[in-house]
Amino acid sequence: MTTVATPAEVFHALADAVPRLVLGDRSQLDRLVALYAEHTDVRHPFAPFPAEPLRTRDDLRRHFGAATATTDGVESFAAVGRTVHATADPEVVIGEFRYVGHAHAHADADAHADADDFDVACIFVLRVRDGQIVESRDYTDAVGFARAFGRLDELAAALAA
Repeated sequence: MTTVATPAEVFHALADAVPRLVLGDRSQLDRLVALYAEHTDVRHPFAPFPAEPLRTRDDLRRHFGAATATTDGVESFAAVGRTVHATADPEVVIGEFRYVGHAHAHADADAHADADDFDVACIFVLRVRDGQIVESRDYTDAVGFARAFGRLDELAAALAA
């Protein structure tokens, strides 16, 4: 008999796999995509630009693949301070955590002597059915990530355009 992962277990698997992928373990891409149902609804409400929901595993594969292209120079990356909040709906959990890490100094104007360490707050609201994510709202600090990866100037220019 196969045991189906609980919503909390799925959240922890997600929180573990993203940093591994960012640090270069490409095998995590398949693991991440498999955490989601074939038909899902993933949204990033705090994204600085309107984005289409991610609805399929192919969408998620492109999303996670593109995310790793912007993380050159990351030396450490981890999901820490995890708290999983249960809700009245047994399918829904709220995962509260921080992505922390260290990246090489950036050569752009965003770099500061102490800007190599980063700490970015995140909250994921997941609906997990039969061990797979069918719906997710990922609330992350886009400015914090732009600062961490030396992309503040790029983000500011895009916002100004």
